[in-house]
Amino acid sequence: MPEICIIFDLDGTLVDSETLCNQAFLDLLPDLTQPVERLVNRYRGKQLASILRDLESQIGRRLPESFETTYRAHVSALFDRDLRAMPGVIDMLDDLNCPRCIASSGPLPKIRQALEVSGLASYFGSNLFSSYEIGVWKPEPGLFLHAARKMGFAPEQCVVVEDSEVGVRAALSAGMTAFHFLPHNVTTAHPEAEAFDDMSLLTAMVEEKMAH
Repeated sequence: MPEICIIFDLDGTLVDSETLCNQAFLDLLPDLTQPVERLVNRYRGKQLASILRDLESQIGRRLPESFETTYRAHVSALFDRDLRAMPGVIDMLDDLNCPRCIASSGPLPKIRQALEVSGLASYFGSNLFSSYEIGVWKPEPGLFLHAARKMGFAPEQCVVVEDSEVGVRAALSAGMTAFHFLPHNVTTAHPEAEAFDDMSLLTAMVEEKMAH
C-alpha cells in the first residue's frame, strides 16, 4: 500500500476560525455593514493583503497603517477566548495513520496559537508551513509544493484537505489530490475535488486513496 502525506489547510478546515477572523473586521470597522456570514464566504482562503484592499473599497477609505497589527492582535484575543477545533477533527487525527502537516496562508505565530488553543499542536509537531515563509499564496501551488518537499513526498503522493476554492485550485495546480471540506452548510464544491462535510469521513477517504 503506497504511503501518502496529508497536507491540511488550517483556518476553516481543522479549526473553526473563519467566523472569528471576519468578526474581527466588524469589531474594528464600524462602517462595515455586511453580516459576518457574507464576509466569511467572500474572504474564505484569501490572502490578508487582498482582503484589506477589498475592505478599503467597501468602506470608501484607506485603512490606517497600523490596521493589520491591530487586527492580528484582536484575532489573537478572539482565538484565546473562543477558538475550537472543527467537530470530529481530534478523533479523525487520532485515527489517521500517515504523515501529515499544515500548509496555511497565515503567519507561523497564528498557526501555532490556533493549534495550541484548539488542542491540535501535538498532532503536527514542527510540520507547519506558512505562505509567509516563502512569499507565495494560494491559488498559486508553491506552498503545497514546498510542504511536500519538506515532508519528503512527491506531489502525486499528497492529499490536500481544504475548505476554500482557492486552496483546492492550488492543490490541483500542484498535481495533488484535493479533498474539499464543506463546513457549516457550505454546498458548493470544486468539481475536480472530492467533497465531504464531516471530518469523521476523512479517514475512510484517505484509506481508499491509499488502496489505489
